[in-house]
Amino acid sequence: MVEAVAVAFSIAWRKAGVETGAGGDQAAGLLEAFRGELYRCLGKRRDALFELADAVLCRPGRVHMLAELSLEPECRRGHGAVYDAVNCGDVRIARLRRALAGLPLPAWPDGRIRLAVDVSNWLRPDAETRPQRLFCHCYARGKGNAQMIPGWPYSLVAALEPGRTSWTLPLDAVRPGPADDATAVTAAQVRDVVMRLIGAGHWHDGDPDILAVFDSCYAQLRLARGLAEDLRLPWQRPCPPGRLTPARVRRGFRNIRQALPDLASAPKPGKPGPGRPPGSKNRRPATRHDVGKTVKRDQPQQRTRRQKA
Repeated sequence: MVEAVAVAFSIAWRKAGVETGAGGDQAAGLLEAFRGELYRCLGKRRDALFELADAVLCRPGRVHMLAELSLEPECRRGHGAVYDAVNCGDVRIARLRRALAGLPLPAWPDGRIRLAVDVSNWLRPDAETRPQRLFCHCYARGKGNAQMIPGWPYSLVAALEPGRTSWTLPLDAVRPGPADDATAVTAAQVRDVVMRLIGAGHWHDGDPDILAVFDSCYAQLRLARGLAEDLRLPWQRPCPPGRLTPARVRRGFRNIRQALPDLASAPKPGKPGPGRPPGSKNRRPATRHDVGKTVKRDQPQQRTRRQKA
């Protein structure tokens, strides 16, 4: 099944003209093909979700709230449709993972594939109505000022590039739950990523072993870095071609998007809902959830100094 999927993706890349041409034509073909596959990975509310992804990439600064994205020209829907897409939308995770595994991997001189595995926390201390929150370990300023803040930890796997660069190729993301063993989840995640890379034809018998480095929405930008112009700020130094940082590529992604096919359909005209009458109370309050693990595991007992003696 994995080999069949890899062959299907290879055919899709050839149809998009990725393997023919050089330079900008090849990069444009690869970016266009990936955007088409990304659009097909979306289920319900796919048009709104796809425009939302473009709005995130084209926005010059940080995104503080979803309503801000509805003001971007790439998002042709109102803030109500944006929240509806996030709450009711659907993403075909398995297909998206196979699409990421089918992308060209960073090339190292020795031919070895290098993966980095780390945990990134999405802190949600005030989200009492969101389930499956855990206490996330965060480092504060100063020695010995670490904090445990409620949030969602995500285990990320990315392919590393050679040299001093900020670019990586994200391949997978998993959120461990309160009842999961973090070590077992990470081991299974890395195993699945390696199997998808093998199925996509990135590794064969006789190749150097895949190296995974452990520690206790970006793919489009990586594909577009060969097409982006260096739109630097007045105080920034010029950057040579091929060495643009993710921030500079994101700054010019809006110009690149104009030359790509518009996959999302235009929104249908509609009227806003009446909403809740002013002064009325919420009759359906959301459920509050506790934070922390739900399964207690046996821990090895530490011997005291008297027992050791």
